[in-house]
Amino acid sequence: MLRPLIAALIIFALPMTAYADKNDKNRAKIHKMANETLTRLYKEQPKARTEVKNAKGYAVFSNIGVNVIFLSGGGGKGMVHSNVSGKNTYMKMGSAGVGLGLGIKDFRAVFVFNTEKAMNQFVDKGWDFSAQADAAASSGDKGGELSEAGTVMAGTTIYQLTKNGLALQATLQGTKYWKDKKLNKK
Repeated sequence: MLRPLIAALIIFALPMTAYADKNDKNRAKIHKMANETLTRLYKEQPKARTEVKNAKGYAVFSNIGVNVIFLSGGGGKGMVHSNVSGKNTYMKMGSAGVGLGLGIKDFRAVFVFNTEKAMNQFVDKGWDFSAQADAAASSGDKGGELSEAGTVMAGTTIYQLTKNGLALQATLQGTKYWKDKKLNKK
């Protein structure tokens, strides 16, 4: 009688352990991406190190963006780190836009929140409407980019770094950021 009960508990517990391990691995991947992105940002924009350190918090996202003539879209994931509490909030993102463009690029975005209100609004509401123009041709360490991005998020500075891709675009985009329920469970 006790053996079947123990066997049933083990069978149900194993998938939960694997699920927790998968979430830990996904969080570790996001941290690795964030650390690599910040290291690159500090190398390319040395003033950003002090800006991030003195901010109320920051967010780092990876994003794959696609532009096909008049439409653009993208998706990615990342995290918001509060310098005030030390807490990380894991998030997903999706974007859609209109404008003229063609190409695909893998890029990183760093948001620096100068106020707690801006950071909390980003985490809780997660919308950003932006205008951007860029030309990017990059593969690993080779290539270059010229990017300009503007946002309507008051109290926030944004840095954009292209990792790989080829794109020429001028778009208006709406991006939704939302909390990743799975990765925020502990």
